[in-house]
Amino acid sequence: MTAKYYTQFILTDTHYRGGNEFSGVVELSQPMEGDSETRDIEAALARNFDLNRSAVRLVSWSRLH
Repeated sequence: MTAKYYTQFILTDTHYRGGNEFSGVVELSQPMEGDSETRDIEAALARNFDLNRSAVRLVSWSRLH
């Protein structure tokens, strides 16, 4: 069962210094079990931008129903 999340995030990679705050929808293969699992969202976003997970900082998120 997949789960979609609306996210706001900042990219800290040097290529995004001028405009580094973004928002968008991320779809995970399974719902997160708690707030502590935001690493899954950061990892999915990092893959989309071809960056390391450490280059993504999640500002806020909410599950879409």
